[in-house]
Order: sequence, then structure tokens, then C-alpha cells
Amino acid sequence: MFQLGFSKRRFSDLTEREILALAISAEEEDSRIYATYADALREQFPGSAQVFDDMAEEENEHRRRLIDLFTEKFGDRIPLVRRDDVRGFYRRRPYWQTRTLGLDKVRKEVELMEAQARRFYLQAAEKTEDAAIRKLLVDLAEEERSHASIAHRLGMKNLTDDVMEEEDAAEKRLFLLQIVQPGLAGLMDGSVSTLAPLFAAAFATYNTWDTFLVGMAASVGAGISMGFAEALSDDGTLTGRGSPWIRGIASGIMTTIGGVGHALPYLISDFFTATILAVIVVVIELWAIAWIRYKYMDTPFLAAAFQIVIGGVLVFLAGIIIGSA
Repeated sequence: MFQLGFSKRRFSDLTEREILALAISAEEEDSRIYATYADALREQFPGSAQVFDDMAEEENEHRRRLIDLFTEKFGDRIPLVRRDDVRGFYRRRPYWQTRTLGLDKVRKEVELMEAQARRFYLQAAEKTEDAAIRKLLVDLAEEERSHASIAHRLGMKNLTDDVMEEEDAAEKRLFLLQIVQPGLAGLMDGSVSTLAPLFAAAFATYNTWDTFLVGMAASVGAGISMGFAEALSDDGTLTGRGSPWIRGIASGIMTTIGGVGHALPYLISDFFTATILAVIVVVIELWAIAWIRYKYMDTPFLAAAFQIVIGGVLVFLAGIIIGSA
């Protein structure tokens, strides 16, 4: 039996009774994980959710077969032996690390789960001398290996071409809502809003180092402000915009990048060279924003470019006028 305290048993020291108990708890945990994936995906990816529902039922069937054999061999009292009780045994990610994974990452995680389970059953089968236990463990190892093909067959049954297209579109929408939109808003804010203080400082001082410091301060400050504003705007529960921290980080980083881009040229000591280079960087930034809006937001390129350029020019002129006053 297991010792009390925090000591863990080596897998090689487990008895056949403990191996079966470990397999039972592992199958129960995997079934819950698949059910969790199904619940998380059901609203946006119903086809894939059905696949994971079926795989959860497969794991429940494995658990029932293990319990039947255990009670036949050792009686009704099954000891609680968990993965964490065995030294070096594979572990699953915590729930809070998996519930926000994208569809492709979930599928890859499942492939890893099945490979680990198959390895466990093969190792366990080598340790047992009981013919019935050995047969069940080998059978389960083969079934875990075929789970990839089972998932494929389930996919063929549940994930029709239309469903796959719908899920791909939903995945794209999530990417737009969680990354592109807040990142684009940050890039626009950082590129445009920092123009006025940067060029105001430039034409007020004609000092490249002071201008650089003003630009960096404005960029970092704007990044922090935009990041918190995006993260606190909503928690994503009702809007489906995803994790507020992911959106806030994307927005904050892109805001800072947008401002830093045209501040860096002022590391050059010659004022007019630095200013010309900064203007070129601004043009590139505004073009990039227009292209992103065209590529991901279905905005006509010329319309996006016109909107961004007009806004950028107005802010740029405001900075020059204020700095020259």
C-alpha cells in the first residue's frame, strides 16, 4: 500500500492491484478532460464538440472494463491511486490552462494524451503476470493507439465539409476578436496619437535626444493606458472577445510598437536626418495599418489608406504647429 505523507511510489513498485486502480483514476480524469473540451467548444464548434463527447464516452467504457476486472480480481474496494502519487508519471494540464486553447491546439493536446496513455498501458502490461490483467492492458493500449483513427472516423462522421468550413470561419473570427482588432486599435493609437507629442518636442527643441525621450515616454505611456483600457473594457463573457488579458497585452504591445517606431530615428544626432527618417517610418506604419485593415477587417484598401493618412496628417501637422509656436 502507499505510504502516508508526501512520498511518491515508483511505477516499478506498484502492485497489479495498484496499477489497475491507477488506470481507473486516469481514465476517469481523461474522460472529464474530453467532456470539458466538448463543453468549451460546443457553442462555436459543435461538430468537434461531438467528437470529444464520443471520446469521453470511450474513456468511460475503458474505466468500466477496468473496474469490472478489478472487482473480479480484488473485490469492490478500489484504492485511490492518482497520477500525482506516482513518481515520474505523466500529468495532464490543469483545467485553467486548457479551457482557452484554440481548436488546433486542443486536437494536438489530445494526440499527446493518447500517446501517453498507450505507453502507460504497455509498460503496465509488462509488469503484470496475471493473464487476464495483461490481456486487458494490452487491449487498452491498442485501443488508445487507434483513438487517433477513431477521432478521424468520428471527424468524418461529424465534421462534414460544411461544418469544417463553419468552424474554420469561427476560428478566424475568434482570432480577429482576440488578437487582430485590439492589436490593430493599439497600433493605430500608438502610431497616430504619439505623432503630436513627438514632433511637437522635435520642433520645439531641435534636440534629437530630448525628442527620443519624449517619444519613448509617450509610446510606453500610451501602451500601458491602451492595454488596461482594452483589458478592462469587458471580460469577453458576453461579447465572445476572449480573454481580457490576451486582448490587453496585444493592444498594449502594439500601441507601444506603433509609437516607438518613429521615436527610434531620433537616436540619430543630426536633427533633419532623424526627422526625415521618422516621417518615412510614419508613412510605413500608416501603410501597414491600412493593409491590416484590408487583409483582416475586409476594409477596401484605398478607403482604409485614406482614413489613416488623413488622421495621421492632421495629427502630424498639429504637432508641428504646436512645437513651432
